[in-house]
Amino acid sequence: MNRRRFSSFTAACAVALLSASPTKTMAMTLNDLTNAQASQGLKAALEKGIRSAIDTLGQNNGFLGNDKVRIPFPGYLEDAAGLLRRLGQGARLDELSAAMNHAAEAAVPLARDLLAGAVKSMSVQDAKNILSGGDTSVTQFFADKTRAPLGEKFLPIIKKTTQQVSLADKYNRIASQAGSLGLLKGDASSLERYVTGKTLDGLYFMIGEEEKKIRQDPVGTGSAVLQRVFGALK
Repeated sequence: MNRRRFSSFTAACAVALLSASPTKTMAMTLNDLTNAQASQGLKAALEKGIRSAIDTLGQNNGFLGNDKVRIPFPGYLEDAAGLLRRLGQGARLDELSAAMNHAAEAAVPLARDLLAGAVKSMSVQDAKNILSGGDTSVTQFFADKTRAPLGEKFLPIIKKTTQQVSLADKYNRIASQAGSLGLLKGDASSLERYVTGKTLDGLYFMIGEEEKKIRQDPVGTGSAVLQRVFGALK
């Protein structure tokens, strides 16, 4: 998105502010508005997206029942799942899959405060990057600001849930050996860290999906400010 489009965004925010405070803005012109004021519309959209994403994912089967974010088995376990089922391990695999996804659902609500804080501290440059970025600009913004601290917050919750399934311990023992041989890398060598990473991926993805909805149908948000701001960007 170019400077002209960001200027349109500024103009839309001006309309919102003029409509909201007629007694104070009679002498105000578009030149009186800063880019920081213009970014308020984007912040409102992201705050709405955060609430919706967390409410959707944080409920029972929020991950497990959603094909877009359901967490699959990691690495070679996914490849071996068919064989294990033929060997009579299907019920245990289903139990592990449920534990992984329910752990994600339990962890997601913990993200609310950190994500809201990231939006409140958003700089003008952050807003410009999101407005001028592509489909992953929102995901990238939140990942840069919150991925590391959220990962540490999620990990204990996910570990508590997955450890209730004996197959998780077996996976970790085998994965540890495979990792030492260079057969598995990164988070895949620990089931809990793997699930934590996928939980974050799913959360950022859903926030991005919510922002797309607001951009495509600002009237449907029911918010006058978002209708004016994002309606002007169409």
